[in-house]
Amino acid sequence: MTGMQMRSQGIGALVFFVIVALNALSIGTHGQEASSATRDDSSAGGASALDFEFFRKNVEPIFLKKRPGHAPCYSCHVLESRAFHLQMLNPDSMEWTDQQSHMNFKSALDQVDPGDVVASRLLRHPLAPEAGGDAFHSGGRQFSSQTDPDWLVIADWVRGAGRTAAPVGASPTVRIYATDSASDTIDVIDPASNQVVQVIRGIVLPHGIAFSPDGSRIYVSNESENILDIVDRKSGEIQARVPLSARPNNIAITKDGDRVLVGIRSQPGFVDVIDTVSQKRTNSIPVDGSVHNVYVTPDGKYAVSGSIENKAASVIDLATQKMIWEIKFDRSVRPMAFETSSDGSTQRIFVQLSGFNGFAVVNFAKRAEVARVKLPDQPGGFGAAEGRKGTPSHGIGVAPDGKSLWVNSTLANAVFKYSLPGLKLIGHTKLPEVHSPGRPPTGAVPEWITFTPDSKFVYISDSGARSVSVIDTTTLKEVATVPVGEVPKRLNTLVVR
Repeated sequence: MTGMQMRSQGIGALVFFVIVALNALSIGTHGQEASSATRDDSSAGGASALDFEFFRKNVEPIFLKKRPGHAPCYSCHVLESRAFHLQMLNPDSMEWTDQQSHMNFKSALDQVDPGDVVASRLLRHPLAPEAGGDAFHSGGRQFSSQTDPDWLVIADWVRGAGRTAAPVGASPTVRIYATDSASDTIDVIDPASNQVVQVIRGIVLPHGIAFSPDGSRIYVSNESENILDIVDRKSGEIQARVPLSARPNNIAITKDGDRVLVGIRSQPGFVDVIDTVSQKRTNSIPVDGSVHNVYVTPDGKYAVSGSIENKAASVIDLATQKMIWEIKFDRSVRPMAFETSSDGSTQRIFVQLSGFNGFAVVNFAKRAEVARVKLPDQPGGFGAAEGRKGTPSHGIGVAPDGKSLWVNSTLANAVFKYSLPGLKLIGHTKLPEVHSPGRPPTGAVPEWITFTPDSKFVYISDSGARSVSVIDTTTLKEVATVPVGEVPKRLNTLVVR
């Protein structure tokens, strides 16, 4: 460091502490006391929901940072009159003490809604209005966009980053993963709190998602680069990138975890096979038509791909890695769900089709469609404004206990529950509406379905509402709406024992 640099830093520090001294004169002798508006550590939604150590290590330094064209947040928020109040630094320190950090933490908690970035004033107030912030902030537009690295750090904290994992020997860790198909993020939801506890970044246009059997790795199809990304679950860092034969859509993993199957969204139609040990593509299995979705049957013996262009479902023998039979439809094939027989084999496939608000029923042993079930006409009134009438029903799933089938409807803006095996309609749950100024309400545009392993809750991705709906499968009541990223689509449940 040159002498000039040292003198410059010294002058900067002197100016900084002059500001602190002037602030001290204006607020009297109460600089070390917590604001009376702060909440107690034990309050619901406070320390129990957000992590103090992550706040201290990653968030607090942002309040001291001199951002280009702006005064540090500390300069104003050290004033006790501020709703968000920061403790005054000791004259001989550039860091807060542990006690002061806890007070800052309490004050910050009053400015956030854990799990909800949009509703959290700590993020919304200093954000530029054109980026979704408040109309005016006396401290200026500290963050010009929601991609600002410092803004993202605070957002991660609000979503629950850094929370302590369950101890060894505790109940299984369950996480719901949502790929944000119009962004570069994957949101990880803790179903115990229905809050986002981790955000995986860096995969542009993530589509399908699957997990290694031990839960240590995450596999994500990357539409922007024709890649299968392999991610370390705990750190969220990309460990490897496997080139694919063409643009991917959804993926599945074999029961033994040895192979990831990637649906290739281009004609004439292939399912790429990725060896999870060598992390290389070892095969591309020809199927009938470009692949939108691919699944592994409950017994692990077969894979089934669906094609929009060729209106076909192709069945692959995983032992030989060859297509062995197919079934043709009069409409494009969308998502599917599988019913298991008592011996573990596949009994029926429930297939959603373009232009049909319902699903087809395929008898697996007969290799034929045996029924078609239309969803009720009411509720209705959605889908036209959203431009989704051609895909009226998207997202279908059989609960883990095998007792119910859940079917999304864009036209109804709802999810319907049917009993199994009888396929008797039990009822439906309305999904969130989107309210835009000067326009009639539009629907959530539901896309995908997953469940908690105990079948008590079903999760629906609301791609038009930037959220995931959580529904009690017994009462059919929506119990939570979890804000996530842009256009969430594929959901999957991870269980780590």
